[in-house]
Amino acid sequence: MSTFNVPTKNEVSENNQAIFNQLEKGLGFVPNLYATFAHSETALANFLAIGNGKTSFSAKEKEVINLAVSQVNECVYCLSAHTAIGKMNGFTEDQILELRAGTASFDTKLDALAKFARNIALNRGATDQVILENLFEQGYTKGNVADAVILVGEITITNYLHRTTEVAVDFPAVEVSDILETV
Repeated sequence: MSTFNVPTKNEVSENNQAIFNQLEKGLGFVPNLYATFAHSETALANFLAIGNGKTSFSAKEKEVINLAVSQVNECVYCLSAHTAIGKMNGFTEDQILELRAGTASFDTKLDALAKFARNIALNRGATDQVILENLFEQGYTKGNVADAVILVGEITITNYLHRTTEVAVDFPAVEVSDILETV
């Protein structure tokens, strides 16, 4: 049982209330994990600034990273949220399971990205050179590597916040163990 409550709009600062209003307008609700950031006066705005930053990756590519890293970090909240978002971006259930395992047999470029994201998360940034070279062979650049590291950091922040707070999952829940054999 979590010792962290999910604060309501009335329980957070005025600045965070304004962010809640923006989230409700854009998403239709304030996800529990975002609301949990609002225990801090600054954490929610800081996190959203990272998440709303420009990147060289498409929405689908971002989900590849989010799913692979969230599986490594065993974050049920983020796996549930990004399974739903992955489906909205056109991935099938089977493809999502593959991405969680750090592979994508259905697309060689996404496969290289999934393997790279998983490798970074597993090895805390000490990237295997074969995996890095494969990423470049699939057309990714050094700039993409820098953007990928930022995205790995971003999803790791939410993975760690949920693993610490264990607030309720407010997306269709998936099981962390629902995963194909990892590579």
